Amino acid sequence: MKYKLSVLLLFASLSFSFSQETSSFFKAADAFFKANVSNGKVAYVNISKDPKALNQLVNMAASISVSENDDKTYQAFWINAYNIFVIKGIIENYPIKSPLDKTGFFDKTQHKIAGELITLNDIENKKLRAQFEDARFHFVLVCGAIGCPPLINKAYLPKTLERQLQKQTEIALNNPGFIKVKKNKVELSEIFKWYKEDFTKNGTEIAYINQFRDEKISTKVKVSYYAYNWNLNKQ
Repeated sequence: MKYKLSVLLLFASLSFSFSQETSSFFKAADAFFKANVSNGKVAYVNISKDPKALNQLVNMAASISVSENDDKTYQAFWINAYNIFVIKGIIENYPIKSPLDKTGFFDKTQHKIAGELITLNDIENKKLRAQFEDARFHFVLVCGAIGCPPLINKAYLPKTLERQLQKQTEIALNNPGFIKVKKNKVELSEIFKWYKEDFTKNGTEIAYINQFRDEKISTKVKVSYYAYNWNLNKQ
Protein backbone atom coordinates (compact mmCIF):
# COMPACT_ATOMS: atom_id res chain seq x y z
CA MET A 1 0.00 0.00 0.00
CA LYS A 2 2.83 2.39 0.90
CA TYR A 3 4.57 1.50 -2.39
CA LYS A 4 1.44 2.27 -4.44
CA LEU A 5 0.99 5.55 -2.58
CA SER A 6 4.61 6.50 -3.24
CA VAL A 7 4.20 5.76 -6.96
CA LEU A 8 1.03 7.84 -7.12
CA LEU A 9 2.73 10.72 -5.34
CA LEU A 10 5.68 10.48 -7.71
CA PHE A 11 3.44 10.61 -10.79
CA ALA A 12 1.49 13.51 -9.29
CA SER A 13 4.73 15.36 -8.60
CA LEU A 14 6.03 14.75 -12.13
CA SER A 15 2.72 15.82 -13.65
CA PHE A 16 2.75 19.03 -11.62
CA SER A 17 6.35 19.68 -12.62
CA PHE A 18 5.59 19.16 -16.34
CA SER A 19 2.56 21.44 -16.02
CA GLN A 20 4.69 24.17 -14.48
CA GLU A 21 7.30 23.77 -17.24
CA THR A 22 4.81 24.09 -20.08
CA SER A 23 2.93 26.91 -18.37
CA SER A 24 6.17 28.91 -17.99
CA PHE A 25 7.10 28.18 -21.61
CA PHE A 26 3.74 29.31 -22.97
CA LYS A 27 3.89 32.49 -20.87
CA ALA A 28 7.41 33.33 -22.08
CA ALA A 29 6.51 32.51 -25.69
CA ASP A 30 3.46 34.76 -25.51
CA ALA A 31 5.55 37.67 -24.21
CA PHE A 32 8.18 37.09 -26.91
CA PHE A 33 5.69 37.08 -29.79
CA LYS A 34 3.90 40.15 -28.43
CA ALA A 35 7.19 42.03 -28.26
CA ASN A 36 8.58 40.99 -31.63
CA VAL A 37 5.73 40.32 -34.07
CA SER A 38 3.45 42.89 -35.70
CA ASN A 39 1.09 42.40 -38.65
CA GLY A 40 2.61 39.01 -39.32
CA LYS A 41 6.15 40.40 -39.59
CA VAL A 42 9.07 39.71 -37.27
CA ALA A 43 11.51 42.24 -35.80
CA TYR A 44 14.62 40.29 -36.73
CA VAL A 45 16.88 43.34 -36.43
CA ASN A 46 15.80 43.97 -32.84
CA ILE A 47 16.05 40.30 -31.89
CA SER A 48 19.53 40.00 -33.41
CA LYS A 49 20.68 42.97 -31.32
CA ASP A 50 19.20 41.54 -28.11
CA PRO A 51 18.56 37.78 -28.39
CA LYS A 52 18.25 37.19 -24.63
CA ALA A 53 14.49 36.49 -24.61
CA LEU A 54 14.79 34.19 -27.65
CA ASN A 55 17.69 32.27 -26.11
CA GLN A 56 15.76 31.82 -22.87
CA LEU A 57 12.84 30.34 -24.80
CA VAL A 58 15.16 28.03 -26.72
CA ASN A 59 16.72 26.82 -23.48
CA MET A 60 13.31 26.25 -21.91
CA ALA A 61 12.10 24.27 -24.92
CA ALA A 62 15.15 22.01 -24.87
CA SER A 63 14.14 19.99 -21.83
CA ILE A 64 10.35 20.26 -21.64
CA SER A 65 8.37 17.01 -21.57
CA VAL A 66 5.07 16.86 -23.45
CA SER A 67 2.79 13.89 -24.00
CA GLU A 68 0.46 13.06 -26.90
CA ASN A 69 -2.05 12.02 -24.26
CA ASP A 70 -2.59 15.71 -23.54
CA ASP A 71 -3.16 16.51 -27.19
CA LYS A 72 -3.88 20.24 -26.91
CA THR A 73 -0.79 20.94 -24.82
CA TYR A 74 1.27 18.73 -27.13
CA GLN A 75 0.06 20.44 -30.30
CA ALA A 76 0.35 23.95 -28.87
CA PHE A 77 3.89 23.26 -27.67
CA TRP A 78 5.11 21.95 -31.03
CA ILE A 79 3.42 24.73 -33.02
CA ASN A 80 5.09 27.36 -30.85
CA ALA A 81 8.38 25.48 -30.92
CA TYR A 82 8.32 25.39 -34.73
CA ASN A 83 7.70 29.12 -35.01
CA ILE A 84 10.32 29.96 -32.36
CA PHE A 85 13.01 27.78 -33.88
CA VAL A 86 12.36 29.20 -37.35
CA ILE A 87 13.14 32.60 -35.84
CA LYS A 88 16.14 31.12 -34.00
CA GLY A 89 17.49 29.66 -37.25
CA ILE A 90 17.13 32.98 -39.04
CA ILE A 91 18.81 34.90 -36.22
CA GLU A 92 21.72 32.46 -36.24
CA ASN A 93 22.30 33.30 -39.91
CA TYR A 94 21.18 36.94 -39.89
CA PRO A 95 21.21 38.95 -42.05
CA ILE A 96 19.70 36.70 -44.72
CA LYS A 97 17.03 37.43 -47.31
CA SER A 98 15.27 34.07 -47.10
CA PRO A 99 15.34 30.95 -44.92
CA LEU A 100 16.32 29.08 -48.08
CA ASP A 101 19.61 31.02 -48.10
CA LYS A 102 20.74 28.58 -45.40
CA THR A 103 21.20 25.10 -46.89
CA GLY A 104 19.27 22.50 -44.93
CA PHE A 105 17.38 25.10 -42.91
CA PHE A 106 14.25 22.92 -42.73
CA ASP A 107 15.49 19.37 -43.31
CA LYS A 108 19.10 19.16 -42.09
CA THR A 109 19.64 21.59 -39.20
CA GLN A 110 18.77 19.92 -35.91
CA HIS A 111 17.53 21.68 -32.79
CA LYS A 112 17.34 20.32 -29.27
CA ILE A 113 13.67 20.40 -28.32
CA ALA A 114 11.85 18.38 -25.67
CA GLY A 115 14.93 16.28 -25.03
CA GLU A 116 15.66 15.28 -28.62
CA LEU A 117 17.46 16.56 -31.69
CA ILE A 118 14.92 17.36 -34.37
CA THR A 119 14.60 19.30 -37.62
CA LEU A 120 11.84 21.76 -38.46
CA ASN A 121 10.47 19.36 -41.07
CA ASP A 122 10.29 16.61 -38.46
CA ILE A 123 8.27 18.84 -36.15
CA GLU A 124 5.77 19.46 -38.92
CA ASN A 125 5.66 16.01 -40.44
CA LYS A 126 6.33 13.63 -37.54
CA LYS A 127 5.16 15.47 -34.42
CA LEU A 128 2.04 17.05 -35.92
CA ARG A 129 0.90 15.82 -39.34
CA ALA A 130 1.64 12.16 -38.64
CA GLN A 131 -0.11 12.19 -35.28
CA PHE A 132 -3.15 14.37 -35.94
CA GLU A 133 -5.20 14.63 -39.13
CA ASP A 134 -5.70 18.37 -39.13
CA ALA A 135 -4.74 20.37 -42.23
CA ARG A 136 -5.18 23.60 -40.24
CA PHE A 137 -1.62 23.13 -38.98
CA HIS A 138 -0.49 24.56 -42.33
CA PHE A 139 -1.95 27.94 -41.40
CA VAL A 140 -0.21 28.27 -38.04
CA LEU A 141 3.26 26.86 -38.79
CA VAL A 142 5.14 29.86 -40.16
CA CYS A 143 8.28 29.18 -42.18
CA GLY A 144 9.78 32.68 -41.96
CA ALA A 145 8.72 33.68 -45.47
CA ILE A 146 6.19 36.17 -46.85
CA GLY A 147 4.43 33.32 -48.67
CA CYS A 148 3.45 31.72 -45.35
CA PRO A 149 0.21 32.56 -43.58
CA PRO A 150 0.96 35.36 -41.08
CA LEU A 151 2.61 34.76 -37.72
CA ILE A 152 0.38 35.93 -34.88
CA ASN A 153 1.71 38.11 -32.06
CA LYS A 154 0.80 35.66 -29.32
CA ALA A 155 1.50 32.09 -28.33
CA TYR A 156 -0.78 29.18 -29.18
CA LEU A 157 -2.20 27.95 -25.88
CA PRO A 158 -3.86 24.63 -25.00
CA LYS A 159 -7.09 26.24 -23.80
CA THR A 160 -7.46 28.47 -26.87
CA LEU A 161 -5.85 26.25 -29.51
CA GLU A 162 -9.04 25.14 -31.24
CA ARG A 163 -10.25 28.74 -31.64
CA GLN A 164 -6.82 29.87 -32.79
CA LEU A 165 -6.52 27.11 -35.39
CA GLN A 166 -9.99 27.94 -36.72
CA LYS A 167 -9.39 31.69 -36.78
CA GLN A 168 -6.02 31.54 -38.55
CA THR A 169 -7.38 29.12 -41.15
CA GLU A 170 -10.34 31.40 -41.82
CA ILE A 171 -8.05 34.43 -42.11
CA ALA A 172 -5.78 32.67 -44.62
CA LEU A 173 -8.54 31.19 -46.76
CA ASN A 174 -10.52 34.45 -46.96
CA ASN A 175 -7.41 36.47 -47.86
CA PRO A 176 -7.57 37.42 -51.57
CA GLY A 177 -3.78 37.57 -51.63
CA PHE A 178 -3.55 33.96 -50.47
CA ILE A 179 -6.53 32.47 -52.35
CA LYS A 180 -6.61 34.33 -55.70
CA VAL A 181 -10.04 33.99 -57.29
CA LYS A 182 -10.27 35.24 -60.87
CA LYS A 183 -13.61 34.59 -62.61
CA ASN A 184 -13.52 30.95 -63.68
CA LYS A 185 -10.16 30.08 -62.14
CA VAL A 186 -8.45 30.17 -58.77
CA GLU A 187 -4.75 30.33 -57.91
CA LEU A 188 -3.74 28.62 -54.67
CA SER A 189 -0.62 28.82 -52.56
CA GLU A 190 1.84 26.04 -53.31
CA ILE A 191 1.10 24.79 -49.79
CA PHE A 192 -1.94 23.12 -51.38
CA LYS A 193 0.31 21.51 -53.98
CA TRP A 194 2.98 20.29 -51.55
CA TYR A 195 0.49 18.89 -49.04
CA LYS A 196 -2.35 18.02 -51.40
CA GLU A 197 -3.18 14.80 -49.55
CA ASP A 198 -3.94 16.78 -46.37
CA PHE A 199 -6.58 18.87 -48.12
CA THR A 200 -8.22 16.18 -50.24
CA LYS A 201 -8.89 13.41 -47.70
CA ASN A 202 -12.64 14.06 -47.89
CA GLY A 203 -13.01 15.79 -51.25
CA THR A 204 -11.32 18.42 -53.39
CA GLU A 205 -9.12 21.33 -52.39
CA ILE A 206 -11.96 23.73 -53.19
CA ALA A 207 -14.35 21.77 -50.98
CA TYR A 208 -11.86 22.04 -48.12
CA ILE A 209 -11.31 25.76 -48.66
CA ASN A 210 -15.05 26.50 -48.86
CA GLN A 211 -15.54 25.17 -45.33
CA PHE A 212 -13.78 28.31 -44.07
CA ARG A 213 -14.74 30.95 -46.65
CA ASP A 214 -17.45 33.58 -46.40
CA GLU A 215 -17.71 33.79 -50.19
CA LYS A 216 -17.72 30.26 -51.59
CA ILE A 217 -15.69 29.33 -54.67
CA SER A 218 -17.38 27.51 -57.52
CA THR A 219 -16.44 23.85 -57.71
CA LYS A 220 -16.09 24.27 -61.49
CA VAL A 221 -13.15 26.68 -61.38
CA LYS A 222 -9.79 25.76 -62.87
CA VAL A 223 -7.20 25.33 -60.09
CA SER A 224 -3.55 26.35 -60.43
CA TYR A 225 -0.76 27.29 -58.02
CA TYR A 226 1.16 30.55 -57.84
CA ALA A 227 4.87 30.67 -56.97
CA TYR A 228 5.71 30.74 -53.26
CA ASN A 229 7.32 33.94 -52.01
CA TRP A 230 10.34 32.87 -49.96
CA ASN A 231 11.48 36.39 -49.07
CA LEU A 232 11.93 36.92 -45.34
CA ASN A 233 8.87 38.02 -43.34
CA LYS A 234 10.79 40.82 -41.68
CA GLN A 235 9.47 44.11 -40.32
